[in-house]
Amino acid sequence: MAQPQHDGPPPPPAAAKPADAKPATPPEGLPDDKSTSQTITVGGKTLHYTATVGTIHLKDAMGKPTGDVMYTAYTLDHDKGAPDRPVLFAVNGGPGASSVYLNLGAVGPKHISFANEGDSASNPATLTDNPGTWLDFTDLVFIDPIGTGFSKALVDDAEAKKLFYSPTPDIEYLSLVIYKWLVKNDRLLDKKYLMGESYGGYRGPRITHYLQSQMGVAMNGLVLVSPYLNPEEGDGNLSPIPWMVTLPSITAAHLEGQGKLTDAAMQQVIGYTEGDYASALIKGPADKAATDAMIAKVTDMTGLDPMFVRYSGGRLDTGAYLREVHREKGEIGSVYDSNVTLPDPFPYSAYQESGDPILESIIAPTTTAMVDFITRTVGWKTDARYYALSYDVGNKWERNSEDLRRGAVEDLREAVAADPKLAVLIVHGWNDLSCPFMGSVLTQNQLPAKLAWQVQIHEFPGGHMFYTRPGNGAGLHSLAETMVSTH
Repeated sequence: MAQPQHDGPPPPPAAAKPADAKPATPPEGLPDDKSTSQTITVGGKTLHYTATVGTIHLKDAMGKPTGDVMYTAYTLDHDKGAPDRPVLFAVNGGPGASSVYLNLGAVGPKHISFANEGDSASNPATLTDNPGTWLDFTDLVFIDPIGTGFSKALVDDAEAKKLFYSPTPDIEYLSLVIYKWLVKNDRLLDKKYLMGESYGGYRGPRITHYLQSQMGVAMNGLVLVSPYLNPEEGDGNLSPIPWMVTLPSITAAHLEGQGKLTDAAMQQVIGYTEGDYASALIKGPADKAATDAMIAKVTDMTGLDPMFVRYSGGRLDTGAYLREVHREKGEIGSVYDSNVTLPDPFPYSAYQESGDPILESIIAPTTTAMVDFITRTVGWKTDARYYALSYDVGNKWERNSEDLRRGAVEDLREAVAADPKLAVLIVHGWNDLSCPFMGSVLTQNQLPAKLAWQVQIHEFPGGHMFYTRPGNGAGLHSLAETMVSTH
């Protein structure tokens, strides 16, 4: 890249360093890899596996260290003559989230309860065996992006933002991490899968396409959990899309509260959303009969106060809804699952002033459990701070880039078009308002017919982290195992 041009005289030369001046001490890297043997019983079968906490080192073109990425891997112990094992890479989102949530909440061999109604920040952070782990059919590698977990940049903040805290550089270095892990562990020829949650659902299609087309590594399958696929939804004053995306999840939360949440009931909700609801929004107040009928229907579907729905024009803003739905009880609902609540510490404020109920309660147990597992059980010793969720990374993230605005659907389309065997599994919780399932449904609706069959969508009771509900583990396991056994 060309150097920027400046007007005026050149700057004065830098002052010479004193002879005894010492160069700045570079940031300290991460410890050497460490492994330990573990055992778990899944479905009546005892699995012996190795848990490894390790580091992938990143360097610039001149060989200078730029960052250390920590991973936690679980690999099944087996005879050398046994068939090659699949391997799945998992990354969370944020940006700024470590992979602890998918690791200890979803598919890793160890589990801790969090993100459900009644879970407390001070509950014992004791790990138990996870009956829903995917270790019985694939090895697992959980990646913590730079600035999360113990992963760290080894350059200054300005350089770190360019290298790690922007959408496309993020995709490129995470793809390199996957490539390096495969080479480091002699796993390039094995079947490979990628799992991404939330913003990891934006990363997933882009990493898959980048690996496939630029780095020469093809994924066999892609699992997107509550994915953030479509950042732009259009002007809410003109486009029905923003309201079509949120209404079904709000309705699902109400149906669950009534004990009426079923797949059949939600298919009716989706049908109404794609039909009469969208039509009424497009027609607008000019068609009073259609508008009145829509408002009455939305009121009935959501159980909200009729005047709240009417004054909203049937367009239910997420923040306003979360303030309204539990107001009479003095509680606030979570954007990740509005049926998970905490007392509202500022009930008379016009806006939500407190943190999200789920985020407020999950950082302590997940951090404590993960750090104890890494440092005590595995024995990978460090006194550095662990970031289950880094707000600093979130604040530094480049959110105005064109790459982020266009979303990940283009890469999803190109990846499946380039590989007709690539399977994509998208899974959501019905109640999630942070990344509503309807966005994925509308995305699949618009896929060309020759591509749509490669993309499956399944919904579960619960919200953004629906996988933490014990009743969902078996169904999620079955879907993923079928995908791996198929290709």
